[in-house]
Amino acid sequence: MFSDYVKIYIKAGNGGNGAVSFRREKYVAKGGPDGGDGGKGGNIVFQAEVGKDTLIDFRYKRKYVAENGGNGEGSKYHGKNGADLVIKVPKGTIIRDAATGRIIKDLSDTEPFICLHGGKGGWGNKHFATPTRQIPRFAKNGIEGAEKEVILELKMIADVGLIGMPSVGKSSLLAQISAAKPKIAEYHFTTLSPNLGVVPVGDTAFVCADIPGLIEGASDGAGLGHDFLRHIDRCRLLLHVVDISQSEGRTAVDDLKAIDAELEKYSKELAKRPQIVVANKVDALDREAVDVDAFEKFVASTGRSLLYISAATGEGVSELVRFVKKELDRLPPLTVYEPEYTEEDDIKPDETPTVTVTKENGVWNVEGAWLYKLMGRINFDDRESMAYFDKMLRKYGIYDQMEAQGVCDGDVVSLYGFEYEYVK
Repeated sequence: MFSDYVKIYIKAGNGGNGAVSFRREKYVAKGGPDGGDGGKGGNIVFQAEVGKDTLIDFRYKRKYVAENGGNGEGSKYHGKNGADLVIKVPKGTIIRDAATGRIIKDLSDTEPFICLHGGKGGWGNKHFATPTRQIPRFAKNGIEGAEKEVILELKMIADVGLIGMPSVGKSSLLAQISAAKPKIAEYHFTTLSPNLGVVPVGDTAFVCADIPGLIEGASDGAGLGHDFLRHIDRCRLLLHVVDISQSEGRTAVDDLKAIDAELEKYSKELAKRPQIVVANKVDALDREAVDVDAFEKFVASTGRSLLYISAATGEGVSELVRFVKKELDRLPPLTVYEPEYTEEDDIKPDETPTVTVTKENGVWNVEGAWLYKLMGRINFDDRESMAYFDKMLRKYGIYDQMEAQGVCDGDVVSLYGFEYEYVK
């Protein structure tokens, strides 16, 4: 079974809790707090895998949760970091945010992509010892891992797409020019899913995709075309295959017009993609019954190149392959979709976030649900991450709320255990 569009739920692991512990040894006086920190939660990582060509695995499992971080222990033992959950998908898979539909990542290469970061581990009580608070009997819980629903959409990576009405010989052509073995039979919609084939040309090669037969109304959901039009979005060149023998009772010109209209409805950009018209079944052509001159005149009026072949006998196929390679050499590279969804979108509040500001033993404690979520994404040992943290606090008015409650320059502020000296 072929599957190319699914929605799944993903969640990164929670950070482990910090420990409350005190060093107690027979001959060690005033051992002090020694509670260890919690481990970091595992990330959700997506990675494209060569050889996969369907999202069928996600039809039966829709929930993916990474491992939580371990809790800290005494003797300053750090909790175990949660293992990352690596989700393997086919090359060409696009990850979209389910709520907005915006692109998070186009997995057109095999580099791993961290989609959700695991929560940071909470601090053990060893961090909270001060000259005036030598026996801290508290620690911090770990921060929850991020979670969201995403849509996985497969847009196959192919240089060339074979398009055309059912039974015009697209699968036969793919079988002729590559080692692919698509199903071929004398009835419509024999091909029920896109097929990929690698076409050798001398010392190089290109990838060709056989897209299941389009019909009139495909862009509105008729036939199989609506489901698979997305797979030619990346193709640099389209081979528009027609049955020049007109064995189905349709004219080749009408077929060209019908498919062009569906491409135009689906995507105006796709309709402008370079095309070569491939007149197949020339071995069965009866020139007395088919007005070839009218067909050639129409193709010339569209500005497209025209080649005659017979996928059944191999006539003209070698010439077609060489012509296609020549065209590809002058065309721009495959389309890679840029992200439309940023890290800031992931934590953007629905309304102005609020915080509670309280003072205890000379330290201002600032807490709030949005602030807690934001801190889960910050690496406090990284300068750029800290600069981003400062920017977000200013942008969403957290500093203004703190100052309104009396926080001044030089005061000590604690954000969920992260203490620093406040500077305007």
